[in-house]
Amino acid sequence: QVHLVESGGGLVQAGGSLRLSCAASGRTFSSYAMGWFRQAPGKEREFVAAINWSSTAYYADSVKGRFTVSRDNAKNTMDLQMNSLKTEDTAVYYCASRLTMAVTRMAGEYEYWGRGTQVTVSS
Repeated sequence: QVHLVESGGGLVQAGGSLRLSCAASGRTFSSYAMGWFRQAPGKEREFVAAINWSSTAYYADSVKGRFTVSRDNAKNTMDLQMNSLKTEDTAVYYCASRLTMAVTRMAGEYEYWGRGTQVTVSS
């Protein structure tokens, strides 16, 4: 079992920055691919970023160049640094993990999820 808890969400003006964190507990964190997803009201959950066991990162086109995902296997944490935020980044952000080293952009292929943290970007 893997337990994930997100933190760091909040309200920020467009152009500002936020840093989200995901704390993991349970099974061996370093063996898992991890991902960030988001869901805005009335929309489907969408891929934001993912990182594999060796810290190779993947991003959605909409956040590439603005967001940076990182992980610290010793601390069992994954972070998402979000810069140059836009109003369209407003969503609940979820941390996810899967029981394999390979990353995927498909939400359905992640077995464990956090409860989410709200990010609101005002104009």
